[in-house]
Amino acid sequence: MSEMSAMNKKLIQTLAETISKQVEHFNKTEVEFLIREFNALLGEATVPGRTAGGLDRGRFRSILHNSFGMTDDMIMDGVFRTFDKDNDSLISMKEWVEGLSVFLRGTLDEKIKYCFHVYDLNGDNYISREEMFHMLKNSLIRQPTEEDPDEGIKDLVEITLKKMDHDHDGRLSFADFEKAVREENLLLEAFGTCLPDTTSIETFEQHVFQEQLEQ
Repeated sequence: MSEMSAMNKKLIQTLAETISKQVEHFNKTEVEFLIREFNALLGEATVPGRTAGGLDRGRFRSILHNSFGMTDDMIMDGVFRTFDKDNDSLISMKEWVEGLSVFLRGTLDEKIKYCFHVYDLNGDNYISREEMFHMLKNSLIRQPTEEDPDEGIKDLVEITLKKMDHDHDGRLSFADFEKAVREENLLLEAFGTCLPDTTSIETFEQHVFQEQLEQ
């Protein structure tokens, strides 16, 4: 067993070295810990006799929910899609580390790209009125007394477009979104929470980096 784990350790170190050269914001040791965390999560998700190539949507969503407090299905699907760069419906080890580097420690530039991708539900490089409507409808608490709660959301979509749609074509391109967020950083998560808050980040990093160091 110890030979096996020594080999495994060597393999993880080699992988960490390679991945840490390709990914921003994490050093080699941190990448090593993230790989171990990935393997642990994968271990829980594997069916005996079946090798899993990565985290599937359900497993990933439960991580987003349990570790980062996300509850909106539409947004969680968007986050999954953004992590899953090769669209094979699994998050590979490299996608996991790359995704987390932006998710946990990204620069504003990286986060703008990330959020835009999450909000672009159909992947056509625009956030349309319909997409805004669906996301805002999910994220707002509606009053039962309202005549037509959807009216309020439609108004909100129009207000948002007025503020963010710089070329006035009735939808948000990446350039519109980026310009609006640079002028007003609060608009980064205008259509729903898709980034973790500081407390969740600290807890997650402490769990992955500190606790593993102590073992």
